[in-house]
This record gives sequence, C-alpha cells and structure tokens, in this order.
Amino acid sequence: MKLILVTCFLALTVGCTSTGQNASREQSSAASFVSMFDGQTLAGWSEMLSSGANAWSVKDGVIVGDGDRGRGYLTYDRGEIADFEMKFSYRFPGEGNSGLNLRARPDPTGKRDFQSYHVDIGHVGIGKQVLGAWDFHTPGRREHACFRGDSLVIDAMDQPTVSPLPGAVSLEDIRKGGWNEVHVIVRGNYFQFSINGKPSAEFTEHLPLEKRLDRGMLQLQLHDPGMIVEYRDLWLKVLD
Repeated sequence: MKLILVTCFLALTVGCTSTGQNASREQSSAASFVSMFDGQTLAGWSEMLSSGANAWSVKDGVIVGDGDRGRGYLTYDRGEIADFEMKFSYRFPGEGNSGLNLRARPDPTGKRDFQSYHVDIGHVGIGKQVLGAWDFHTPGRREHACFRGDSLVIDAMDQPTVSPLPGAVSLEDIRKGGWNEVHVIVRGNYFQFSINGKPSAEFTEHLPLEKRLDRGMLQLQLHDPGMIVEYRDLWLKVLD
C-alpha cells in the first residue's frame, strides 16, 4: 500500500513539475518579445524619407503614416538584425500600400533607397501581388514574385519554383478597413509571415551567401501620396 502511495505521489510530482516547466517555457518565450512602441511617441524610431518630412506621427496610441507628408520609411533604431520574429497590427482607413522592410541596407546601385526583403501589405482590393505578398527590393539580383498564397523556393542558380501554400489566408480573412494581425518569422534562409493567424506567403533561398541579404534594418513603409496607414502592437523577438 505504501509503495502504491509513493508511486502515485511521485507521478503527481513529476506531472506538476512537467506542467510547471512547460508554463515556465511559455512565459519565457512570451517574455522574450519586447515592445517596439511606447504608445505615445516615436522614440526608438527614425524617419528615412526620400521626400517630405514629419510623415509619421502618433495619435491615440497608434503610429500613423501620412503619404501626403512624405514617402519613404520609418526605421527601427535597434540597428542591424538577422533572424527575428515580429508581431504587429495594421490598418488602412482607405487605400494604400505599405509593409515591412527587413534586412534592409542602403542600395549601392542607387535604384532604390534601400535593398531589402519586404513584407507587402495594402488595402483590401489592391491585389494579391501586394496584399500578403513577399517583395524583393534587390537591385543587382533577380526580384522574384511571391504572391499571397505562394510558397517560393529559390535555388542556387536563382531559379524559382512556386507551389501553393497550404491553408493560406484568403481575401475574406482580411478585415477591410479594420485591424489585421501580422506575424513575421525569419530564420537564416527561410522567410514566412501570417495574417490573422493564417500563412500568407513564404520563401526559402539557396543562393550563395554573398548574394543574400544576411542582416539589416527593420523599416515600416510609406509608399504613396494620399494614403494613410496605421500600426500598433509592435513586438520583436531577436533570434540571432
């Protein structure tokens, strides 16, 4: 009888320990995300605009980009980042084209302000080549197409293979004029992001290292005059 009681006690103890360890890991994982926005100011961010000035502001706890005030980027001051997870919510009150530049760096060719890989977002109706797509701001190398619902593999010779992305987000899953949640994950040569909990587009590149963008800045884009884009709940976990 004593043996049975001891065995049961040990089982319960191990179970509780295991549960506690899992909870601890989950808390640690959540805690490793840090806020990128204080909800009141643009502290920690810098405008890098090709035209205009003071195009980004904060209103009612939201970062607001006004295309009539300028065109370009709001750059996170953390510096160069390679692998990371980022979560944010965005909203287009009207029409617009925006997104997240990652591993961005000044473009030595002068064709763009920055080279980068780009999470493309826009208003509902702009088309899957923008809303929910990956874009390649990569002068000097091929700029591939990776639209919403695509899984792209780029081989060592820069040749693409595109296949359907299982369970991809649909246009009906994206809230027109409302807030939408994005989760970006970048690890080495694998890049993915989701919208409202469903995968949107992903790519893997096998190019030689010297042809890849290995690290760089994070930037929010302001693409067009006449547009408004809003961001909130910006969180970052650096993985490298």
